Amino acid sequence: MSSETAAAPVATAPGGPARRGRLPRLLRERTFRRYWSAQTVSYFGDEISILALPLLAVLGTGAGAAQMGYLTAAALAPNLLFSLLAGAWVDRLPHKRRLMILADLGRALLLATVPVLYVLDLLALPQLYLVAFASGTLAVLFEVARAPLFVSLVRKPDYVPANTLISGSRAMSLVAGPSVGGVLVQVLTAPVALLADAASYLVSAYFLARIRPTEPVPVRGGGLGITEGLRFLARAPAMRSILLGTTTLNLFNFMFSALFVLYAIRELGLSPGVLGAVLGAGAVGGLLGAAVTGRLTRRFGIGPTMVASFVAFPAPLLLVPLADGPTPLVLGMLFVAEFGASVGVMMLDITTNSMQTALTPDSMLSRTMGARRTVNYGIRPVGALLGGTLGATLGLRPALWIATVGALLGLFWVFLSPVRGLRELPDQPETP
Repeated sequence: MSSETAAAPVATAPGGPARRGRLPRLLRERTFRRYWSAQTVSYFGDEISILALPLLAVLGTGAGAAQMGYLTAAALAPNLLFSLLAGAWVDRLPHKRRLMILADLGRALLLATVPVLYVLDLLALPQLYLVAFASGTLAVLFEVARAPLFVSLVRKPDYVPANTLISGSRAMSLVAGPSVGGVLVQVLTAPVALLADAASYLVSAYFLARIRPTEPVPVRGGGLGITEGLRFLARAPAMRSILLGTTTLNLFNFMFSALFVLYAIRELGLSPGVLGAVLGAGAVGGLLGAAVTGRLTRRFGIGPTMVASFVAFPAPLLLVPLADGPTPLVLGMLFVAEFGASVGVMMLDITTNSMQTALTPDSMLSRTMGARRTVNYGIRPVGALLGGTLGATLGLRPALWIATVGALLGLFWVFLSPVRGLRELPDQPETP
């Protein structure tokens, strides 16, 4: 780890020490602050694209339901196709940070082509599919390189505080990002709004270019090791239990996600505007979850807090199929469900990310991340398809009951695992 990452005194202008004293300790470290800033601005940009790209497909090219499904699949497919290969390759690269910068620049260029094609009246669905697929591929490279860079910047005792800050940025983007994106699309149109996301990638690349961490030594010798990450996850008890727990939760949660909007509009009779307002307000729970998780891990231990998050995330969503009665009561139940689930998902993200990083040898971080993305992202379209099938055959409310109750099954994998009793992050990575 370079000396730049150490918590050292920083010279400030008059009045600076008081201002910096209000910052969390990790954000007073220049290198981590720049890394965190890159993540934060990228999260906000992503929320703009999540809204602007589908709107552009609908309004600019006349895409229908099937085409929207293809667009979503094009963005997700690289996780299934390339995560294992990318993880094996990145672990052998000496400069992960440079790859992340190139991925940011590539995504900025891809998104910038969309408004240009739109202005020239050349934009069509195939171009949007290509942009979604190529951006998704670069996102895979960025994410598998991020894990080894993280451990070169953050000491193990600071994994939970660091992940708390990063998850807090994600929670804030979920609250403010859609609103900002909606305003940009309304005022500037969707193609121009995409330039804001392109700019966010440029800012992320700028911050990453200004750090110089000592990165983990690359893997040498032997074959590419494409399946080594999967084998490690399968043979390491704690890592296996966390992966099975999160994959089970993802399966049922994406069943839920596939049906929720249709259920809220068709069976609960809510307008899109009211539904969006309730969900946006409920997403504030993510900020609370990010704020309290560190305190919970110090009070009860990292293992018990992680196990509790497997309940805290899915359990509030039981209120959704339960919702009935006058509209104010229904809105209140949906708000509580969204708020509680947002608290729980932040707890889950912070504790599982910290635990999995600590349990993985530095030399296998990218391969393990690639394997985890293959499994976790691979199960998501399966869940969505299963949810749609159950909703069509059983009805929306019964299918939502299956999804919400089924998501709680993820608890049993971690409750019976070695991580349940851990109070602190393990000192040594897990060895099968």
